Amino acid sequence: MGKNKLKKFREMDTFDNVFQYPYSVLQRQGFPLKGKWHSDFFGNDNPIVLELGCGKGEYTVGLANRFREKNFIGVDIKGARMWTGAKQAVAEGMENVAFLRTNIELIASFFNPGEVSEIWITFPDPQMKKVNKRLTSVRFLNIYRQILINGGIINLKTDSPFLYTYTRELVRLNGLPVEVDTGDLYGSGMADDILEIRTFYERQWLARGLTIKYLRWRLDAETELKEPDIDIEFDTYRSFSRGYLETDPRFSGKEVE
Repeated sequence: MGKNKLKKFREMDTFDNVFQYPYSVLQRQGFPLKGKWHSDFFGNDNPIVLELGCGKGEYTVGLANRFREKNFIGVDIKGARMWTGAKQAVAEGMENVAFLRTNIELIASFFNPGEVSEIWITFPDPQMKKVNKRLTSVRFLNIYRQILINGGIINLKTDSPFLYTYTRELVRLNGLPVEVDTGDLYGSGMADDILEIRTFYERQWLARGLTIKYLRWRLDAETELKEPDIDIEFDTYRSFSRGYLETDPRFSGKEVE
């Protein structure tokens, strides 16, 4: 592990808004804030919103800045990336944002049923060959409903035509109520102050001329979910390497015009 990553991990250990609970730690000691996020961390009863696979935490921090009446928690296993958002939140004294380093598969170990009101999934790996690893698959939706309120909201923002088509069909097949559905978020004129928060990876896709897809739906607690049985064409492009992105000015800046 590089010296820079080690430095970030050491610094995150000092942040009061970061909880690092990989599987080994969770098994050994459990999670003391489960069911107590409102009373013991946030100190209020405001709705809790998760960003799953939060990366650098741009959406977590961006949403928390815009909605002080809600609480936001970014979740990712990559601690060195999460450091960026966590440090910003600490520097700005944000009391409605936290970060949780763990595997998303374990998320039900950190929240009681109904403790979460909304979930954001921003630019996840589409996992084109592995259904059960897709963050919008039946497997994961059944995990989310263990912690979501009944009828809780799920937001998917993605560059992937494959993942968008798959998720759209899954939602349609199971009759889940759709609130927003667009295959070209910025071209449609639907993007608002919330949806225009652009992550590190989103800037990459926009610079390459790709459209951003957005789907927002509600997940009830009772529908027996089924996987769609359809053939979907695989995405034909690949992500640039991180080293390339961090040196190319099109992707390292704050915005792409």
